[in-house]
Amino acid sequence: MKLYCIAVLHKGETKVNPLASAHELSSFGYFQRSSVKEFMDFTCKIVAERTIVGSRASVKEQEYICHVYVRSDCLTGLVIADHEYPQRVAHTLINKVLEEFTGKVPKSQWPTANSSTIVYGGLADYLQKYQDPKQADSMTKIQSELDETKIILYDTIEKILEREEKLNDLVEKSEGLSMQSKAFYKTARKTNSCCVIL
Repeated sequence: MKLYCIAVLHKGETKVNPLASAHELSSFGYFQRSSVKEFMDFTCKIVAERTIVGSRASVKEQEYICHVYVRSDCLTGLVIADHEYPQRVAHTLINKVLEEFTGKVPKSQWPTANSSTIVYGGLADYLQKYQDPKQADSMTKIQSELDETKIILYDTIEKILEREEKLNDLVEKSEGLSMQSKAFYKTARKTNSCCVIL
């Protein structure tokens, strides 16, 4: 079980504004880390854009799951984890992060601020603490709220994209990804497609 990324974003009417993020990339090769980080940030933006305000979702993409919650005030929390990481714990973590973020960063800053102007350093601590999902077991109040909430599990990120829109096309058109990250994505996609276990 592993957590790779926690991110806080603001979903505006026309765009998603990244506010803060933390990444755990030690399991990736040193030269891959910047591309992996870029692609995770890109994925967070896409998933946040396509998730309805006031809803939760868990989206599979290859061997990862991106858990997202867009609150009614448009503050959005995302966690990227592996398939073994418990969904309930991931959504508990998102709730806790968004609650703390709301207390430390004024709502007036959310639409215009960015990760370099926001003063919030709690994500790295949460990312380290919640590598062990048992840390969240004491949060029974939040768990009962999650049990009442319908969490949508999409088969792939492709299903939340608009009709006839493919992730490959978005990666190709994206200005937010460097050429190196685009090449990394294509290589990873090609490598994963050739290895089928029967």
